[in-house]
Amino acid sequence: MTSLADRLSLPHGPEWPNRFALAPLTNTQSHDDGTLSDDEHDWLVARGRGGFGLTMTCAAYVAPAGQAWRGQLGIASDAHLPGLTRLAESLRATGTRSSVQLHHGGRRADPALSGRPNQCPWDEPDKDAVAMTTAEVHEMVADFVAAAVRAERAGFDGVEVHGAHGYLLGQFLDARHNQRTDGYGGSLDDRVRALTEVLEGIRAATGPDFQLGLRLTPEGNGITLPEGREVARRVLAGGTLDYLDMSLWDVFMRPRGAGHDGLLIEHFTDLPRHGALLGVAGRVLSASDARWCLEQGADFVSVGTAAILHHDFAAQAIADPDFRVRSRPVPRDVLRDEHVGPAFIDYLAAGWDDLVA
Repeated sequence: MTSLADRLSLPHGPEWPNRFALAPLTNTQSHDDGTLSDDEHDWLVARGRGGFGLTMTCAAYVAPAGQAWRGQLGIASDAHLPGLTRLAESLRATGTRSSVQLHHGGRRADPALSGRPNQCPWDEPDKDAVAMTTAEVHEMVADFVAAAVRAERAGFDGVEVHGAHGYLLGQFLDARHNQRTDGYGGSLDDRVRALTEVLEGIRAATGPDFQLGLRLTPEGNGITLPEGREVARRVLAGGTLDYLDMSLWDVFMRPRGAGHDGLLIEHFTDLPRHGALLGVAGRVLSASDARWCLEQGADFVSVGTAAILHHDFAAQAIADPDFRVRSRPVPRDVLRDEHVGPAFIDYLAAGWDDLVA
């Protein structure tokens, strides 16, 4: 029977020490220019020490036009390399594997930070977003590839492409709005093209030991569950991925769309994987929750809130089958002891009523 402590082999690169991954968590701790801060470094390195098999950064913007919030980590230029290199070296010293999540906000970027209209597959004046030209789509693909090469140069074990939660690559998948006629919109074959080109471009531009993951959401933001499942099926069969990270909001939830049976997780754990791994994320708050995910057929579990509350959630959940997170809300000093910096604590307090006392 699969155990949370079992090592994981991937098609490329090193084994993961166990079945736990740190979810890519927005933490608003970077400097205004996207360079790494000490607080962000210490937050991530503590999770590496805390036993996570994979430690992943927050969503890091691949181009200035893609920056979505102040304090976001950047991987858009070589000016970001010194901090990223320091982080990769520190994570490696803990024994964890490391990854940078590559991100572009698209219509959800912040034009006040970039100083330009938001990029989007379609025109959307309410979001200050203008439809990208075909040349700009090609440039966006190149930006993702260049960012992955930068992560490899910095010494990370891999990258995860952010195709979830309605950000730019997910916007291309939106059947409601993306009706482009240049080969990047309309049919599903064309709506998935930008994502496929990013994945193929990264795989071609990086070395044989570099790991490539992808985060997707299964439904919502213009994606129906049947199409979400089909996109997942295609990328797993495409030969580029080491793992697919499904962000389910809640691993125990049922599909939101009408007419679909069972649990949401079940619509993905039965897909052929062609050697890639499948991970799931969403409200995993105990060792029991994580074991349940493996029992449903997941290969690994991505952990967010539990990793904020306990820097060593992974180690504790492996050691104690009854371990679960502390009661919430928690005082600020408890979070500080878990290496959650002041900017991150303020972000959590503003966005979640039940986290910070």
